Amino acid sequence: MTDEPQESTHSGAVRRHAAPHPGTPWRAAPGLAVRGGLVGMAESVPGISGGTVALVTGLYDRLLAAASQVVHAGRELVQGIARGRGLRPAGRALRAVDARFLVPVLVGMAVMLLVSLSLVAPLLEENPVPVRAVFFGMIAVSVIVPLRMMPDRFRPLDAGLLVVAAVAGFFLVGLPPSDLSDPSLWYVAGCAAIAINALVLPGVSGSTLLVVLGIYIPVQQAISDRDLAFVGAFALGAIVGLASFVKLLHWLLEHRRQVTMAVLAGLMIGSLRALWPWQDADGGLLAPPDAGATVGPVMLAVAGAAVVGAAIWWESVRGDEDA
Repeated sequence: MTDEPQESTHSGAVRRHAAPHPGTPWRAAPGLAVRGGLVGMAESVPGISGGTVALVTGLYDRLLAAASQVVHAGRELVQGIARGRGLRPAGRALRAVDARFLVPVLVGMAVMLLVSLSLVAPLLEENPVPVRAVFFGMIAVSVIVPLRMMPDRFRPLDAGLLVVAAVAGFFLVGLPPSDLSDPSLWYVAGCAAIAINALVLPGVSGSTLLVVLGIYIPVQQAISDRDLAFVGAFALGAIVGLASFVKLLHWLLEHRRQVTMAVLAGLMIGSLRALWPWQDADGGLLAPPDAGATVGPVMLAVAGAAVVGAAIWWESVRGDEDA
């Protein structure tokens, strides 16, 4: 695998992707923290994928590349200790990580994740129809992002993969929720290892997976109660899960970018099921109660789509000047 910058052409533009930028200036930190915060906020809301928001905000490729480099550094550290090679190989690998990019993004993600677990998630519970309508519009228009990131023209194979992924995503987010009042720490770690991959997989919501696995509420309670054992098990599982998956996804983006983006777009489309405004208590889809009840949610969905559409347009115009 190479960490050299590569270029791909789409929509008449040449874009640089999947490469580290060691020269990221510190003046970009506030903007990167805000964009990371949006990713963290998305991860707290069932049905919203942090990977999707990372795509829309222009963080996705670089965040995945940085995560891959951190995983490589961790592997070098373990091998260096086990084989008596010392810490020098791990140090070299760690210096290749663009810390001035990664640190602000991670800080923004962590802060907004904690804040939104206390604010956004309860808002969704109290006002599910309007909140889901806004998010539905935002995610629906975001599907254009992975399609624009394809290096080649859209092919029949891409269409087939998109449809299969959309069906799989629709089925995944439609799984009934579980309810566990006192999960074991091993189970918590395993759930975290699965759910954390939604951070780097657009279209799959980590919070939705936690709901399906039955530990969404326990996670909220553990953070509120400062249950260090629970939080520690969750963090350990997340680290192991992310390290196991991020290298594979990074390789796919480097070597199979066209089909990977088609699959990601399909997952995003399928995930819209979780954001359908009218649902029953178990997530089953319902029809609007009457024609008049659709006006407000439709307007909110259009407003959400307009906001994300403007962000996509701005990102395409501005490029990666802050990267």
